[in-house]
Amino acid sequence: MSSPPGPARAPNGPRPRPPFEKIALMLQGGGALGAYQGGVYQALAEADLHPDWVAGISIGAINAALIAGNPPERRVEKLRAFWETVTQPPFGMPSFKGVDFPNDMTRMMVNQWRAMGTLMGGAPSFFTPRVPPPIFGKADTPAALSYYDVAPLKGLLERLVDFDRLNSGAMRFSVGATNVRTGNFTYFDNRAQKIGPAHVMASGSLPPGFPATEVDGEFYWDGGVVSNTPLQWVLDAPQRYDTLAFQIDLWSARGELPRDMVEADVRLKDIRYSSRTRAGTDQFRKAQTLRRAVGKLLAEMPEALRQTPEAELLGREACDKVYNIIQMIYHARSYEGASKDFEFSRRTMEEHWASGYDDMVRTLAHPEVLQRPQSADGVFTFDLARQGHPQEIKK
Repeated sequence: MSSPPGPARAPNGPRPRPPFEKIALMLQGGGALGAYQGGVYQALAEADLHPDWVAGISIGAINAALIAGNPPERRVEKLRAFWETVTQPPFGMPSFKGVDFPNDMTRMMVNQWRAMGTLMGGAPSFFTPRVPPPIFGKADTPAALSYYDVAPLKGLLERLVDFDRLNSGAMRFSVGATNVRTGNFTYFDNRAQKIGPAHVMASGSLPPGFPATEVDGEFYWDGGVVSNTPLQWVLDAPQRYDTLAFQIDLWSARGELPRDMVEADVRLKDIRYSSRTRAGTDQFRKAQTLRRAVGKLLAEMPEALRQTPEAELLGREACDKVYNIIQMIYHARSYEGASKDFEFSRRTMEEHWASGYDDMVRTLAHPEVLQRPQSADGVFTFDLARQGHPQEIKK
């Protein structure tokens, strides 16, 4: 497979495993932007940082399956195979690889043209348009109630993902979906059930473009309908561990005030799907501060008081584990526009991949990222922002 163009070099050679019990990789949804996560994972693999738990929503669920369903030495290859397959140009459209555009406006026009190609022709081995679309009347089945048919994706997943390996338990795997009938958020987890292509596809069944996916008699939509990040599922797991967590987001909650209707549409989509990851991390920090305080308080209580039902209840919440939460958020270029999540061109895919690779290499260059936190709350967060120029934001 070809390599991403021009990012910084990753650290050479294996490194000792960081001093954490678990390494978790959490992948947000975002359609075509998901190639960014592929680049991130390539840099992690080259640094010998292999997750024990991978969780995803929507396109993050597909990337997660490609990681969990392959041996370490094949994961980047399979991720590249997926992204190179689905970004083959429809209708023989040119890729413009190597072309230097004179300005962002030209590039925006080309991107919109390529996005229109996706709308009209779908993405190879991923989804195809329904002809005629179900605009008038009722669909025969819930699975037909969409503008695109995602049946090709099942074959691609079966070709690139070893589901026996995924279900072996060697790596924990979780994907989130929304139950259409109840509206409840559901996680499919290989610790609780046998995972197949349908579970992965359910997590990415975003209406009205994609149909609901049936799993065990229930129909599911994209997990992003409720929450576009698996952050809470991983951090609030009942059994807690010292955790090094990489949260890879594709939408930025922070941004500039829109200046026109196009920018307003882009900003709305960013806010809607960003899932307020930073706010979620701040809430977790507060909760963990309380858990650690409860643990210290209980240790100093008289024995008789520790035996009370109230103390036992508090004891179940006490926790002295530590967490490094490494937040990486893709910041789209100005020319990408509101179609950035369905602009499946090869050139843009390579840009997203290279951005993810470069961001993770620069993140890992900070030694504190892989060190146990020394703060009183036991939580360290690191946020590498790409807003015009590199800027490290640490708390």
